[in-house]
Amino acid sequence: MAKTTMNRPDPDQLLEQLDAQERLLSHERLKVFLGYASGVGKSFRMLDEGRRRKLRGQDVVIGALQPGMSPEVEKIIQTMAVIPLKKIGAGEAMDVDAIFERRPQVCLVDGAAHDNPPGSRNPRRWQDILELVRNGIVVLTSVNIQHIAEHQEEVKRITGKRAEETVPESFLHDANEIVIVDVPPELLLERAAGGGSADPAQTETQRQLSALRELALLLTAEAVDRQLEDYLHAHGIEPLWGTQERILVFLTPGCNSEAMVASGLRNANRFHGELFVVYVRHRSLSRPDDARLQQLLGHAQKIGAETEVLDGDDPIEELIVFARRHRITQIFTGHRRHRHWWNDIVGGPIDRLIRAAEGIDVRVFPH
Repeated sequence: MAKTTMNRPDPDQLLEQLDAQERLLSHERLKVFLGYASGVGKSFRMLDEGRRRKLRGQDVVIGALQPGMSPEVEKIIQTMAVIPLKKIGAGEAMDVDAIFERRPQVCLVDGAAHDNPPGSRNPRRWQDILELVRNGIVVLTSVNIQHIAEHQEEVKRITGKRAEETVPESFLHDANEIVIVDVPPELLLERAAGGGSADPAQTETQRQLSALRELALLLTAEAVDRQLEDYLHAHGIEPLWGTQERILVFLTPGCNSEAMVASGLRNANRFHGELFVVYVRHRSLSRPDDARLQQLLGHAQKIGAETEVLDGDDPIEELIVFARRHRITQIFTGHRRHRHWWNDIVGGPIDRLIRAAEGIDVRVFPH
């Protein structure tokens, strides 16, 4: 009698899928309007969407606003219900209790990076936002790239300034949608100058604004990539691709490692992607070769690559498993110029790699 086996899901995979589904559900309740500098119009865009949602019949309230709104924005505010800020000592914070009591469908919260005064329900406004989201309220909010905590050093190198109030990058990963509020840097400079010529002594330079704009676009791409990964996991789909280039350099004894790693780094930097460098430790690998490959990994790590030593008797299989797990888009590897006659009949390691790496580009460097 034939024996049948059931393909039972791996418990770790099931747990990962359930976690992804839970994150995906929370993502559907948060939308972030991201600006690369003050004055691009993110508050207007956020409030205008709130106005349109109200016209479609949704119950919309404003939970927090930044001071100094333009007359154009004030007109929109007058059309919606506003939950007043709560006085706490000498400061003010969003009145989360009042919002819960009102129980709106949508809450607009300007300035997610705002710090609440001591004694508030949460130390930071972004924590208030996540509490609203966890309780089923859709939140539209705004933040500038300068206030993302993990990018403070990069922003300081561009502008010479560091923001006092910040939100963690993970806050963006919790959003189901990130809207880049974008205007050309030259137009932003004209706005800052009141419609006339921009004064470089009083406004940020166009170069700085262009650099901040690029940083905001890259950060959004990273967040979208994580959301894509959550979606694929939540629906039981193996994540084979992403929104960014992920280059894997596969080191083998005798390979032209310096050229491969240098080329991988150039491509990763060019496309603002990630670089991985690995080798497989197996039984036929000699100690001198292992030591040499370890040395090469150390060099790759110093230039910013993510490195790992894989173990297994089948290097190609281990490499493909690693590539699929990390959603690699390109594999760089080496090969010998002279082929053995047996490889012409059954195929050598490079042939196996190319067949197994379906959907991944393979670039071969001669030894």
